[in-house]
Amino acid sequence: MKCYVGIDLGSTTTKALILDEQGKPLGRGITNSRSNYDVACEVARNEAFLDARFNLLAAALTDGAGSFPGAEALPRTLRSDFAWEQYIHLQGELEATCRVEADRGASAAAVTNALSEVFEQMTAEGGKLFGPDARPRSDFFRDIAGAAYMRLAQAAARRHDLPFERLLGIFDKSILVVENHVPEQMLGERIERALERSAQRLGLPEGVRKTLRALVEEVVGRSLVEDTSVGTGYGRARLPFPRERIRSEILCHGLGAHVLFPGTRTVLDIGGQDTKAIQIDDAGVVTGFQMNDRCAAGCGRYLGYIADEMNVGLHELGPLAQKATKPVRINSTCTVFAGAELRDRLSLGQRREDILGGLHRAIMLRAMSLLSRSGGIHDEFTFTGGVAKNAAAVGALEDLVAENYGERKLNISPDSIYTGALGAALFALRSTTQEAPVGATGGKR
Repeated sequence: MKCYVGIDLGSTTTKALILDEQGKPLGRGITNSRSNYDVACEVARNEAFLDARFNLLAAALTDGAGSFPGAEALPRTLRSDFAWEQYIHLQGELEATCRVEADRGASAAAVTNALSEVFEQMTAEGGKLFGPDARPRSDFFRDIAGAAYMRLAQAAARRHDLPFERLLGIFDKSILVVENHVPEQMLGERIERALERSAQRLGLPEGVRKTLRALVEEVVGRSLVEDTSVGTGYGRARLPFPRERIRSEILCHGLGAHVLFPGTRTVLDIGGQDTKAIQIDDAGVVTGFQMNDRCAAGCGRYLGYIADEMNVGLHELGPLAQKATKPVRINSTCTVFAGAELRDRLSLGQRREDILGGLHRAIMLRAMSLLSRSGGIHDEFTFTGGVAKNAAAVGALEDLVAENYGERKLNISPDSIYTGALGAALFALRSTTQEAPVGATGGKR
């Protein structure tokens, strides 16, 4: 099967999206870009191919729905059990790496015992995050595991009379190794384990299980040929692609938003390092834009600094901000002074929920300024990027749009963070249908 890949190498996250020959998404992958751009590109690509194979399996199961009791529920159940297997696999790597780091310092025995307690509790709690009806807190293993680790490590440090900073430092070093290592070759094994869990959960008979195992083997072994790939994003110059297979973020986000929501005329993308306000026509062609690219003020990286200062996961900021009762007026969203301003506000007795409520509104005010300079907000209006998954940011944006422009249709895709990668993949597909293939790789996955 031929496929077409788009890579969006952002300053904070790297996304990959695969399309089939009909332009339908096959798989998506995402990882953190923080440690190494080159590695992040390959990890995101690998994850997208892992996801593609799983989606092919889910599609095959859906096609056979009704042939046995529980068939309709199997794809959803298998998906959650597979996510759990992936999480446990990575958590095992994280624990092993943390133990190696623990042996390099003083009080190694006490640290190792504390780590054993932390990871045992993480395993016990983790199953609740991946049930068939559970809602994932984050796309990133770093965020999910990090939030649990920090909370449990604080208690473990007190019990073992250890400085919390020691346990935190071990995690920070270890997560950089683990999040950049997602081997594809273990996919079949993890799907098989997930299938056994799902079969037990649904009470499937052995005869059905045997048929499903054969289907897993067939899908995992299916050849996916990467015909063409196109890259975009903040770090696109680092991508190992020829120049003709690189496209600007503006073009890719405009095209991606147009394909997701054909009525879109205005696009707001808030990424890790920059904010883009884009105007497009009815064909998805960019007609104007404004971009804040000189600092990370009001972007995802700014929120990351705030999360670090508050010692919470990035995915927890939005829910906390939504609990604000008296949002604090924030005059600056400068990343450099974020920590100092936050500490000053807290020292004045202001609730962190109210501070976060004010911060989210301040971020959206900056975005509104860019939108105004780009040509305003027209129906339909599409919000893309990782910050579009932050409910507090979306709420603040909706309020400000209503105040300044009246009623507008606001589109947010559940996969909004992949909009740039989608646009890049579409450029890859179009390069083969509108002209001779550009730098076809012929690579197999």
